Amino acid sequence: MIMTERLCSPMHSRSLTSELLFEQYSVPSVAYCVDSIMSFYQNHGPGADGLVLSFNTASTSVVPILSGKGILSHAKRIPWGASHSADYLLKLIQLKYTNFPTRVTTAQSQWMLHTFCEFAPDYLALLRSLTSLPNLRAADRIVQFPFALHMQEEKTPEELERIAERRREQGRKLQEMAAKMRTEKLLQKEKDLQYLFNLREAKADDRKREWMYKLQTEGFDDEAALDETIKKLENDLKKARKKEAADGEDVEEPAFPLVDVPDADLDEEGLKEKKKQKLMKAGFEARARARREKEKERVERENEDRKEEEERQGDLDGWVRKMRSEQEILMTKIKDRERRKAALSDRKSAAAQARMKNIASLAADDRVPKKKRKGGGEDLFGANDADWAIYRKINLDAQSSDEEEDLIQLQMIEQKLLTHDPSFTLQHTHASLTSKRSELISTLRPIYDESDVEGLCRVHLNTERWRVCETYFSPAMAGVDSAGLGEVVQNVLARFSDAEKERLVKNVFLAGGPSQLRGLIPRLHATLRPILPPEMTIEIARAADVAVDPWRGMARFAQTEEFEHTGVTRAEYDEYGGERVRRWWGGNWN
Repeated sequence: MIMTERLCSPMHSRSLTSELLFEQYSVPSVAYCVDSIMSFYQNHGPGADGLVLSFNTASTSVVPILSGKGILSHAKRIPWGASHSADYLLKLIQLKYTNFPTRVTTAQSQWMLHTFCEFAPDYLALLRSLTSLPNLRAADRIVQFPFALHMQEEKTPEELERIAERRREQGRKLQEMAAKMRTEKLLQKEKDLQYLFNLREAKADDRKREWMYKLQTEGFDDEAALDETIKKLENDLKKARKKEAADGEDVEEPAFPLVDVPDADLDEEGLKEKKKQKLMKAGFEARARARREKEKERVERENEDRKEEEERQGDLDGWVRKMRSEQEILMTKIKDRERRKAALSDRKSAAAQARMKNIASLAADDRVPKKKRKGGGEDLFGANDADWAIYRKINLDAQSSDEEEDLIQLQMIEQKLLTHDPSFTLQHTHASLTSKRSELISTLRPIYDESDVEGLCRVHLNTERWRVCETYFSPAMAGVDSAGLGEVVQNVLARFSDAEKERLVKNVFLAGGPSQLRGLIPRLHATLRPILPPEMTIEIARAADVAVDPWRGMARFAQTEEFEHTGVTRAEYDEYGGERVRRWWGGNWN
């Protein structure tokens, strides 16, 4: 019997195999050989010279052969093979598609390795060429995984109508609740504003010291802070009234007969009705004020639009420059806010540390309880916009009113530019600039819609096709601390004289399944040419049948007379043990 084994196979594993063959199967003799040497023997016959590069499942070997004999003392092995390459490709796919809907198996990654992956003559130059969008698209290969379409259950028209009616009813209830809450908030803001007006008017009656004491009691540092709070409340009331005006137009004031009736003249039901009518009357009055404010704003807006129209007709280029400048300013403000939010996500950034200091200062802030305040004044913390600024600084998700106003104003400016500036297109808008992904990144890993089940089950292979194969020449890419194939070949050739080196490189022989990967021979040429003298001829060939040639070589050798003297007999096994092996040109010990 003749059997192949790995290069530098341990004696213990050979001993166990010999024991099994002699004790269990009673073979007369057994010879061990290296598969790549037997493949070389099958393709070139006895006495040939060459450099064998054996690409195996778990390793890659470089074996020099002179006069048909493997020089194993100068052979080298790299701990990287086809199984490692398939696992590496699988990890790259898992990293690229972290939420892939189906499981990618090792067998599938092996199929993708042998079907799509190839060697690049110059890996870095290839990567630079793939920065071009047409080249990347041409290099892209799509692997479609199985998927199942989810059929939605069809509902009858009666069920659809019931669902729609239920949703309409829920919507009406939510609208009523929202309108009630808005009315209550509007009334509260009006009361707060009136209270602040009274506080400001008290300045004329009180002495300066007393009035300043009142301001400090209410939480204001000076008169400017009071004026700023009043202005803020007035702006909030304007916005609230504008929203109320959109709820509906009341033509005539409804009757509220119980509002002016004294409580003593009403029973319990009457008091409830009176409270309800008071709320309804307050809502009607708030909507009336909102309509007046809305009409006033409409007139002001028409005047502003008319002035802007005159300015645009008088100097279109100047108007366009002004609008674009305002757009740039607003986009810069929005971008700065987003940059600050991103900085807050980093605990070590200055913004995040400042946020923690603000939180600590709030936690250590001992405010005077309401019962201990002189005069029992109401705490107006929050009426001043500066009070809420501290919460906006520490809140990562809350969108401030200023940010909303900036976005609305930016949309208005962009709409005007789209209408009147021919050079301004949708590609120049803020939404397009912020949501637009790089076409290169989109091609590298396309993003499919969640409803596209077929697209979600696709794997796009582009850079991975060459990256996986490059690990044979740069194992460090995959985290393996080893020299690459080019360095190992250079180290092996350096042990021979120039004459022997020329005999070796004239016949570089490739064996093993991974040697069938496309582009390997040109890559080896590009690797060997710089390390050899220019006059040396380099010839690289692959085995005729990488899968069967080792067996054919063993079958061919088994028919020779030399075969009878290479095996270990049963008598030698009984005398010397299972570690006994003969020295011959095709074995691990020669």
